[in-house]
Amino acid sequence: MNQVNHTIDKAPESGNNKTSFFRNVLIFLAILGPGIVTGSVDNDAGGITTYAVAGTVYGYKLIWTLIPSFVILLVVQEMNARMGMVTGKGLADLIRENFGIKITFYIFIGLVLADIGNTATEFAGVAGSMAVFGVSKYLSVPITALAVLILVIKTNYKIAERIFLFLSLCLLSYVISAILAKPDWHQITTAVAHPAMQFDHAYLGMVLGIVGTTIAPWMQFYMQSAVIEKGLLIKDYKFALWDVIVGCLATIIVAFFIMVACAATLYPNGVIIDEAKDVVPALIPFAGKFASYLFGFGLFIASVFSATILPLATAFYVCEAFGFEAGINKKFSEAPRFYGLLAFIMIVAVIIILIPGAPLITITLWSQIINAILLPVVLISMIMLVNNKKIMGEHVNNRFQNIIGLSTVVILIGLTILLVVSPLVSTLFK
Repeated sequence: MNQVNHTIDKAPESGNNKTSFFRNVLIFLAILGPGIVTGSVDNDAGGITTYAVAGTVYGYKLIWTLIPSFVILLVVQEMNARMGMVTGKGLADLIRENFGIKITFYIFIGLVLADIGNTATEFAGVAGSMAVFGVSKYLSVPITALAVLILVIKTNYKIAERIFLFLSLCLLSYVISAILAKPDWHQITTAVAHPAMQFDHAYLGMVLGIVGTTIAPWMQFYMQSAVIEKGLLIKDYKFALWDVIVGCLATIIVAFFIMVACAATLYPNGVIIDEAKDVVPALIPFAGKFASYLFGFGLFIASVFSATILPLATAFYVCEAFGFEAGINKKFSEAPRFYGLLAFIMIVAVIIILIPGAPLITITLWSQIINAILLPVVLISMIMLVNNKKIMGEHVNNRFQNIIGLSTVVILIGLTILLVVSPLVSTLFK
């Protein structure tokens, strides 16, 4: 992947605090991007569906999961940014170099399959959101896919990132939509302060799905690749960290308000949804047309945004892993495998969505669950790499970061085992 020119030069030290403040703001704005974009894309069509189903089925009961998710997301994304700035290499590249081609191949087979399902979900979001406004999926999906390909192939990273940041801002429409739904803030506070735990298969599957969509495996690869593509160095660490923090907050805030909107309106009325698009008409009787159309607008923006980033991230990490040229700053002739893989993922995803009667909700939820199952493998690899002094030098993890990272791995493995074992136990004791 080509590294763009590093244009952020430190100005001479000044005793003037005001000058120093504005200089820091300018540096931060120049560095701004990877963390916020990665965090915002996390709230994709699959994520919106998962959060919406959680709010519709369980009301406010699962909002507590967003607190540990934020802490984990922050620690994990910081590790990615730091590894990228120190090594100048993508996560996939580091995995191949340190664990071998065979292990890399098996990890990435699972990730690519999951990402094809995730990308199909994004186009399902495009189809669903446009259907609300009377546009057929046979028109909206191919046009969107073509527009995404043109954007990626014809623009450079700097232009694309500005578009991505604008799309991130548009996701705040969910905040307005949720407020218009008039939620019970006392119930929300109680649900967060006193988490309700259940150990049945459906509840555990939903918790795993929320974690899987909040902290998806592909995000770790994209975040590190974006840091390198932007040309950030370790001297930019404190500004990059703030970018990561803002991105993680944006992820959790949007997820929170999606769950609140559905919990406040659909849950008490017993409404069942199968896809994120079902929320839009379902909200009308309880929150009004404006709130429901804002939800639909957010779904469309999130779907287009993620339909761009997710296959892009997949193409990035696959090409990095196997030593192929990659990067949107390269021409098609310079990185044919990168652009070819990107196009392949999008074409397969579009075909899946255009099949009449395709089980979109099943694809959506299981792609999130697969993410959560694969995430421990990716995290273990990351933790081993970021603690390797030969790779990271003095910038290895501290104790707190290792505790959070390893705890995440243990919890995800435990939830996965419970998810598999709970139906067997239920069958035995019937």
